[in-house]
Amino acid sequence: MKKRIITAAMLLTLTAAAAADEYATPREAEKLVGKAVAAIRKEGAPKVYAGITAKDAAWVRGDLYPVVYDMQGKVLAHGQTAKMVGKDLIELRDADGKYFIRERIEQARAKPNFWQDYSFVDPVSKSILPKRMYCERLDETVVCAGVYKR
Repeated sequence: MKKRIITAAMLLTLTAAAAADEYATPREAEKLVGKAVAAIRKEGAPKVYAGITAKDAAWVRGDLYPVVYDMQGKVLAHGQTAKMVGKDLIELRDADGKYFIRERIEQARAKPNFWQDYSFVDPVSKSILPKRMYCERLDETVVCAGVYKR
């Protein structure tokens, strides 16, 4: 009986650790945005945007992916949903009614980099969770990657 309890406890611990590893960290988001900004400067926006939107493994890992907007809120590249590219999302609201893209663009106009809080659907659990998006302004664009708060 003790062996079964210990085995069950170990399995629960391993399952919890595996689930925690599914989520990206704030540091990983910052590094991914920095990598995207450097690549756009070096290789050019069209090539990098295409790789991001194609979900190239260099850009997308689990719930971590970059998104690039122009300064009017139009999506230029999206590492999770290609259908979003070309869409003007300035009026999009999160689950709490916040115009989070509008706020993101306003912050990008005011600061070279920042973190933004909002609510979003987690692709792993399919539930609405608090999320933080790290963004850096690059010329007339804003490059972002987000993490779910745990």
